[in-house]
Amino acid sequence: MKVLLLGANGQLGRSFIKSGGLARYGEVMFATRDGLLNGTIPVKVADLAHPLAVIELLECTKPDLIINAAAYTAVDQAEDEESLATLINGTALDTIGRWAAPHGSLVVHYSTDYVFDGERSVPYAVDAPTAPINAYGRSKLLGEHLLQASGAAQLIFRTAWVYSAHGHNFLRSMLRLGRERRELRIVNDQFGTPTTTGLIVDATLTALDAWFKTPMGQRETLTGTYHVVSSGMTTWHDFATLIFQKASSAGLLPVAPKVKAIGTKDFPTRAKRPAWTVLDNSSFSQRFDFVLPDWKVGLNDVINELYVEANGSSC
Repeated sequence: MKVLLLGANGQLGRSFIKSGGLARYGEVMFATRDGLLNGTIPVKVADLAHPLAVIELLECTKPDLIINAAAYTAVDQAEDEESLATLINGTALDTIGRWAAPHGSLVVHYSTDYVFDGERSVPYAVDAPTAPINAYGRSKLLGEHLLQASGAAQLIFRTAWVYSAHGHNFLRSMLRLGRERRELRIVNDQFGTPTTTGLIVDATLTALDAWFKTPMGQRETLTGTYHVVSSGMTTWHDFATLIFQKASSAGLLPVAPKVKAIGTKDFPTRAKRPAWTVLDNSSFSQRFDFVLPDWKVGLNDVINELYVEANGSSC
């Protein structure tokens, strides 16, 4: 079997490569937008903004399993580049799905909590009404719809507040700012669930194990959309506070900066953010018999990973 990993240079793609877990399904091929892995290793080229090039790649590689870890993720910039975000996060899924359907290939795709409007105060179920309030959310929702309409076998995993020990994310930004400033002002009225790429990879591999163990005629029962996020919830302010506490205790920061709570109105951004995007992850846990632990567990794992990188042993 052939596996194609799109977006191999991204946070999630790098975590898939580090885990090595995809290799158990067969030959794994990596693809990046510029055709280089980590800037040096030649791999396949996959720029999702160019549909014809995507089709050429699929025809050339003929994958049985497509892991789409590529995405346009610049939420604020998407307000000014909605057409580009729509091509990458939306239209590309039509291209991938329409190729995969007649070839019998499975598509694993990652979506976002931003498909919801954030007006609720209880966790969003998978089938809750969607109503994105920014360009990024609209582009991701379109991708969901186009993949669903393509007829391809699919697993769509919505996730949220994604971070890891590498790449561009909130945790790494906080650690950088924590070294530069004594006080930070962080929004405390947006609620969600920080989720590590490591957890997303583990959950994905568990779902794929179940998929390939299920007889072909019964796999349709697994197809669908799931919420793959940690359990629990927090705010950006409280997430940052705990990051600084744990990083300081681990010696990754000399001193934990003071974190002042502010409201969304005090920190205007180009794109409007939903105030509440806590997702109900119970359907994934029940279907695949997989525990999605509290978000603090993932933070401990990432801090430990950073400590090991800095010191050579776990803390």
